[in-house]
Amino acid sequence: MALDITTARPWPALLDLPWRLPLEEWPEERLAALPRGISRHIVRFVRLEGRVVAVKEIKADIARREYNMLRMLRRLDQPTVEPIGVVGGRLDEHGEPLDACLLTRHLQFSLPYRAMLSQSLRPETAARLIDALAVLLVRLHLIGFWWGDVSLSNALFKRSAGEFAAYLVDAETGELHDQLTDGQREHDLDIARVNIAGELMDLQAGGFVDAELDPVEVSDRIIQRYAVLWDELTALERFDVGERWRVDERIRRLNALGFDVGELDITTDFDGATIQIQPKIVDAGHHSRRLLRLTGLDVEDNQARRLLNDLDSYRAAKDRQNDDEEQVAHDWLMHIYEPVTRTAPPEMRRKIEPAELFHEVLEHRWYMSEAAHRDFPIEEAARDYIAKVLPEKPDESAVVGVDTEEMPVRADRGV
Repeated sequence: MALDITTARPWPALLDLPWRLPLEEWPEERLAALPRGISRHIVRFVRLEGRVVAVKEIKADIARREYNMLRMLRRLDQPTVEPIGVVGGRLDEHGEPLDACLLTRHLQFSLPYRAMLSQSLRPETAARLIDALAVLLVRLHLIGFWWGDVSLSNALFKRSAGEFAAYLVDAETGELHDQLTDGQREHDLDIARVNIAGELMDLQAGGFVDAELDPVEVSDRIIQRYAVLWDELTALERFDVGERWRVDERIRRLNALGFDVGELDITTDFDGATIQIQPKIVDAGHHSRRLLRLTGLDVEDNQARRLLNDLDSYRAAKDRQNDDEEQVAHDWLMHIYEPVTRTAPPEMRRKIEPAELFHEVLEHRWYMSEAAHRDFPIEEAARDYIAKVLPEKPDESAVVGVDTEEMPVRADRGV
């Protein structure tokens, strides 16, 4: 039987690994000492040409299925480890068959949840980790993925702007459907609750987790946080035609939860309108690239996201969802963005760059609308901002080392 290596791209260095040895017998000089979660299978990390690769010994049919599933999830922009390949047809030195191996790239700067929770963390830190796992589960459920084995050990975490981001590392039991039923989602949540509580009790018994931490209470948190996230992302919201500011409010809440709005679908009826927002998780730099392609504006990604949100809202409000996206973007640029950025007198324009000016006008309009409980035209908000806020701002060139997101839009929120 010949060695059978399946990879997305050729990697000859894989032939250098000791495939004739069972994984648990691989020599220490081949291994990388990295923390691992609990697994039903033998898992080892190896260094190969400057990369760290996770190798899991598993039955060939299961290895191929998980490899294909991980590739599919990656194509759907889901936060998972990157599959490298499957090695089958293994024989030991006596000609006896060995299990196949699934190879994935180690997620740099990540740790298993179990390893993180073993560092005597405070209960509130454990709760934040569970929040990240809830976000991951929501993301997977939104695209129709049923995990089937949600646990601390089957996820990895990375720090993200002071919080934690979770990644799926084990898709062995997963199934991908067009859409999950409520029963399937609840089943996954039940599995999560039982597994998390059990692992926390195990860690607590070993003295690794704070004795004050209540495993059941922390485990129940994933159900509570999941419900909040799921409702925010999928619920229909009704509002009057003149309350367009509530669309911005909904988008803000989604952005704060870590989701970007990919589609904004507004349908009108006799009494008003119904809004349904579907999220789309996008990669870093996505917004600036999309805005540059559509409008030629080259701005920071956070600015681009805010401008694109307004563009998408404009497209929906004008009932132009079926029009060419580039044509709508051109009209938005000519009739909304440029008139607003030119509203400021020439002597004030050096205080702030155009994209940031537009962003702050949008913020100002939102505060005005929230305070008055009615929608304001952007032209009116721009005039109010330039009259009341812009004169008090320092020149942008004088503000050094300050994140624009941390700068207050205005001190007085009144209208």
